[in-house]
Amino acid sequence: SPYGLIDVQYDAAIRATLSRVESTVDRWLEEDVVDIDAARTGGMLTLALPNRSQLIVNAQPPLHELWLAARRGGFHFRLNAEGLWCDTRTGDEFFALLSACASEQSQTTLQF
Repeated sequence: SPYGLIDVQYDAAIRATLSRVESTVDRWLEEDVVDIDAARTGGMLTLALPNRSQLIVNAQPPLHELWLAARRGGFHFRLNAEGLWCDTRTGDEFFALLSACASEQSQTTLQF
């Protein structure tokens, strides 16, 4: 696998990423920024936005990837040598793209 990533490193990176998304959403709810419902099932995190649109962040362990499903499409990310999740086609960083998609779909500027 790229950069000799092993399952234990991948698992830790996925856990940290999903936790960061969840804690950011929790903070927004507390601060009344936006009403997003986050539901976690194993390696899948579903974010339900006020307009009933969704963002789905999903671990893909066999591939060592992180997937994002949004209105604008589906994206696949792999960890790079710096520990950032980067889009396998464009190189876009996961949190930047998640922020852009969440902002688009909620019509609120959101930064993960």
